[in-house]
Amino acid sequence: MDVPREILETTRTWAVVGLSANPARDSYRVASLLLARGYRVVPVNPRLNVWRGEMAYPDLPSIPFPVEVVDLFRRSEQVAPHVDEAIAIGAKAIWMQLGVQDAQAAARARAAGLVVVEDLCPAIELRRIDALPPQNR
Repeated sequence: MDVPREILETTRTWAVVGLSANPARDSYRVASLLLARGYRVVPVNPRLNVWRGEMAYPDLPSIPFPVEVVDLFRRSEQVAPHVDEAIAIGAKAIWMQLGVQDAQAAARARAAGLVVVEDLCPAIELRRIDALPPQNR
Protein backbone atom coordinates (compact mmCIF):
# COMPACT_ATOMS: atom_id res chain seq x y z
CA MET A 1 0.00 0.00 0.00
CA ASP A 2 1.23 3.49 -0.89
CA VAL A 3 0.43 5.25 2.40
CA PRO A 4 1.33 8.82 1.33
CA ARG A 5 -0.80 8.47 -1.80
CA GLU A 6 -3.72 7.03 0.17
CA ILE A 7 -3.62 9.96 2.59
CA LEU A 8 -3.41 12.52 -0.21
CA GLU A 9 -6.26 10.90 -2.14
CA THR A 10 -8.69 10.26 0.74
CA THR A 11 -8.38 13.30 2.99
CA ARG A 12 -9.33 16.95 2.56
CA THR A 13 -8.75 18.76 5.89
CA TRP A 14 -5.14 19.30 6.94
CA ALA A 15 -4.02 21.09 10.11
CA VAL A 16 -0.55 22.46 9.42
CA VAL A 17 1.32 22.78 12.72
CA GLY A 18 4.08 25.36 12.54
CA LEU A 19 2.64 27.14 9.50
CA SER A 20 4.55 30.37 8.92
CA ALA A 21 3.24 33.66 7.55
CA ASN A 22 6.58 34.03 5.71
CA PRO A 23 6.20 33.02 2.01
CA ALA A 24 9.88 32.00 1.93
CA ARG A 25 9.31 29.22 4.48
CA ASP A 26 8.63 25.63 3.41
CA SER A 27 5.51 25.44 5.57
CA TYR A 28 3.99 28.40 3.72
CA ARG A 29 4.84 26.98 0.28
CA VAL A 30 3.58 23.46 1.04
CA ALA A 31 0.38 24.73 2.65
CA SER A 32 -0.20 27.02 -0.34
CA LEU A 33 0.17 24.06 -2.70
CA LEU A 34 -2.28 22.01 -0.64
CA LEU A 35 -4.72 24.92 -0.70
CA ALA A 36 -4.34 25.28 -4.49
CA ARG A 37 -5.04 21.55 -4.84
CA GLY A 38 -8.37 21.89 -3.03
CA TYR A 39 -7.42 20.82 0.48
CA ARG A 40 -8.68 22.78 3.44
CA VAL A 41 -5.61 24.08 5.25
CA VAL A 42 -6.01 24.88 8.94
CA PRO A 43 -3.13 27.01 10.26
CA VAL A 44 -1.84 25.99 13.70
CA ASN A 45 0.57 28.52 15.14
CA PRO A 46 0.10 30.54 18.35
CA ARG A 47 1.73 33.56 16.66
CA LEU A 48 -0.77 33.72 13.77
CA ASN A 49 -4.32 35.02 13.73
CA VAL A 50 -5.12 34.42 10.07
CA TRP A 51 -3.32 32.79 7.15
CA ARG A 52 -4.59 33.41 3.62
CA GLY A 53 -8.11 34.00 4.90
CA GLU A 54 -8.21 30.98 7.24
CA MET A 55 -8.46 31.53 10.98
CA ALA A 56 -5.36 30.26 12.75
CA TYR A 57 -5.44 28.27 15.98
CA PRO A 58 -2.85 28.16 18.76
CA ASP A 59 -3.01 24.36 19.06
CA LEU A 60 -4.89 21.36 17.74
CA PRO A 61 -7.48 21.10 20.57
CA SER A 62 -8.60 24.67 19.75
CA ILE A 63 -9.85 23.67 16.30
CA PRO A 64 -13.67 23.43 16.55
CA PHE A 65 -14.18 20.99 13.66
CA PRO A 66 -12.74 17.62 12.60
CA VAL A 67 -9.22 17.46 11.19
CA GLU A 68 -8.13 14.49 9.10
CA VAL A 69 -4.37 15.04 8.76
CA VAL A 70 -1.96 16.76 11.12
CA ASP A 71 1.02 17.97 9.09
CA LEU A 72 3.98 18.69 11.35
CA PHE A 73 6.46 21.42 10.46
CA ARG A 74 8.31 21.06 13.76
CA ARG A 75 11.69 19.68 14.75
CA SER A 76 11.73 15.98 15.48
CA GLU A 77 12.25 16.57 19.20
CA GLN A 78 9.15 18.82 19.28
CA VAL A 79 6.58 16.61 17.54
CA ALA A 80 5.54 14.29 20.39
CA PRO A 81 3.08 16.70 22.09
CA HIS A 82 1.47 17.46 18.72
CA VAL A 83 1.12 13.76 17.96
CA ASP A 84 -0.59 13.29 21.33
CA GLU A 85 -2.94 16.20 20.53
CA ALA A 86 -3.70 14.66 17.12
CA ILE A 87 -4.62 11.39 18.80
CA ALA A 88 -6.81 13.26 21.31
CA ILE A 89 -8.74 15.17 18.62
CA GLY A 90 -9.37 12.05 16.54
CA ALA A 91 -7.22 12.86 13.50
CA LYS A 92 -6.84 10.07 10.95
CA ALA A 93 -3.20 10.67 10.03
CA ILE A 94 0.06 12.27 11.09
CA TRP A 95 2.38 13.59 8.41
CA MET A 96 5.91 14.48 9.53
CA GLN A 97 7.78 16.64 7.03
CA LEU A 98 11.18 15.96 5.45
CA GLY A 99 13.78 15.37 8.14
CA VAL A 100 11.15 14.94 10.87
CA GLN A 101 10.95 11.61 12.67
CA ASP A 102 9.97 10.37 16.12
CA ALA A 103 9.66 6.60 16.37
CA GLN A 104 8.01 6.63 19.81
CA ALA A 105 5.41 9.25 18.87
CA ALA A 106 4.75 7.43 15.58
CA ALA A 107 4.25 4.15 17.47
CA ARG A 108 1.75 5.84 19.84
CA ALA A 109 -0.15 7.24 16.87
CA ARG A 110 -0.25 3.88 15.09
CA ALA A 111 -1.38 2.15 18.30
CA ALA A 112 -4.24 4.68 18.45
CA GLY A 113 -5.25 3.81 14.88
CA LEU A 114 -3.70 6.73 13.01
CA VAL A 115 -1.78 6.36 9.77
CA VAL A 116 1.73 7.83 10.03
CA VAL A 117 4.11 9.24 7.44
CA GLU A 118 7.60 10.32 8.51
CA ASP A 119 10.31 12.20 6.67
CA LEU A 120 8.29 12.99 3.52
CA CYS A 121 6.87 16.14 1.93
CA PRO A 122 3.29 16.12 0.60
CA ALA A 123 4.27 18.54 -2.19
CA ILE A 124 6.91 16.10 -3.45
CA GLU A 125 4.50 13.20 -3.10
CA LEU A 126 1.79 15.05 -5.07
CA ARG A 127 4.27 15.62 -7.90
CA ARG A 128 5.26 11.94 -7.78
CA ILE A 129 1.61 10.89 -8.04
CA ASP A 130 1.03 13.34 -10.90
CA ALA A 131 3.97 11.77 -12.77
CA LEU A 132 2.47 8.27 -12.60
CA PRO A 133 1.01 6.90 -15.82
CA PRO A 134 -2.81 7.32 -15.86
CA GLN A 135 -3.38 3.57 -15.42
CA ASN A 136 -1.39 3.67 -12.14
CA ARG A 137 -3.11 6.66 -10.57
